[in-house]
Amino acid sequence: MNNKTLAIVSYITIIGWLIAYFSYKKQTDKSTYVTYHLEQSLGVFVFSIIISIIAGILTSLLPTLSIVFSLFTLIPLILLVLGMINASNEVTKPVPVIGGFFEKKFGFLA
Repeated sequence: MNNKTLAIVSYITIIGWLIAYFSYKKQTDKSTYVTYHLEQSLGVFVFSIIISIIAGILTSLLPTLSIVFSLFTLIPLILLVLGMINASNEVTKPVPVIGGFFEKKFGFLA
């Protein structure tokens, strides 16, 4: 797979991220572009888990607002789509809101 494909695939579920990660590790010439998008997509997946846990706790405490809390779980999906758009345009721009926090946080990707 080429670098653009790897960057895009990294945003397609955690299995897509694993496929992109292991395909990238086999390459001899490492691209900062792919590394950047692997970091961003992994950050969105971690954020998704945190949001799901928080929404689950809040739903159990306030069941009447469960619809509102379930809408919060759509935020990571929107961030993944925006990251995929950045990857397809070959831009190394962080995903909105949380992208800057996950830059250079995952040292094992380099």
